[in-house]
Amino acid sequence: MTRREQSDTDPFCLSGRTIVITGGLGVLGCAISRGLAARGANLALLDHRIAGGQKFCASLGEEASARTTVIEADVLSPESLARAADAVIQRFGQVDGLINAAGGNRPEATTGPGRTFFDLPADALLKTLDLNLIGTILPCQAFGRHMAVRGEGSILNVSSMNAFRPLTRIPAYSAAKAAVSNFTQWLAVHMAQELSPRIRVNAIAPGFFLTEQNRFLLTDAETGALTARGQSILAHTPMARFGDPDDLVGAVVWLMSPASAFVTGIVVPIDGGFSAYSGV
Repeated sequence: MTRREQSDTDPFCLSGRTIVITGGLGVLGCAISRGLAARGANLALLDHRIAGGQKFCASLGEEASARTTVIEADVLSPESLARAADAVIQRFGQVDGLINAAGGNRPEATTGPGRTFFDLPADALLKTLDLNLIGTILPCQAFGRHMAVRGEGSILNVSSMNAFRPLTRIPAYSAAKAAVSNFTQWLAVHMAQELSPRIRVNAIAPGFFLTEQNRFLLTDAETGALTARGQSILAHTPMARFGDPDDLVGAVVWLMSPASAFVTGIVVPIDGGFSAYSGV
């Protein structure tokens, strides 16, 4: 059965499609990888630290592990990304999709006790902006050029609830994710008009997921109890819970598959209703 025939039978099928994931060994990246592997995708997991990568691949199962490769890469280095792209092409022959899951905030770029907005160091602000925005743009260049040659592909960026309404304490992260949403829309139009309407660019905007990068904001380090901020988030989330990384998988599969063939330039909230709730 050809890939087109599989798509006609199951529009969510990813069998034979090669998808690159930056930050592929992070908490969200691993959850997304498992979901895509289960749909038959070939995976190239890029990360700046690849320790434990082979163990994760093995956890996918023998068949999926054989379709997965781990590549060390720096999303802020065009040279590193070019080498990674060459490795992906050599292994799988083409690039069908790119998911930009690399990103994160820095505690030093966060206001709080003992650190006002006026005290935030420039290097921490720049590193946060670079990782989230430039670390999205550069992989789109490195892998998008291969999609441009073939005239098709799907790019998925990871924005945030902060892009809809900025949250207190994290000015650089909020600004960077707002820029990611804007860039997603820009690139969607550029790809469709200048290169091929079959190259789609979308984004997901996760709500509040309890991960290592934000645990210090949401829970007390000693007791594990919710901080006032964590309590406030749940109070404004109609589903009354934090997200689980697996909650991202359904939307990601949809946006990376032929099922969303006429969808481009959108940012999909995955937030338990947070963005829909006024607080009243």
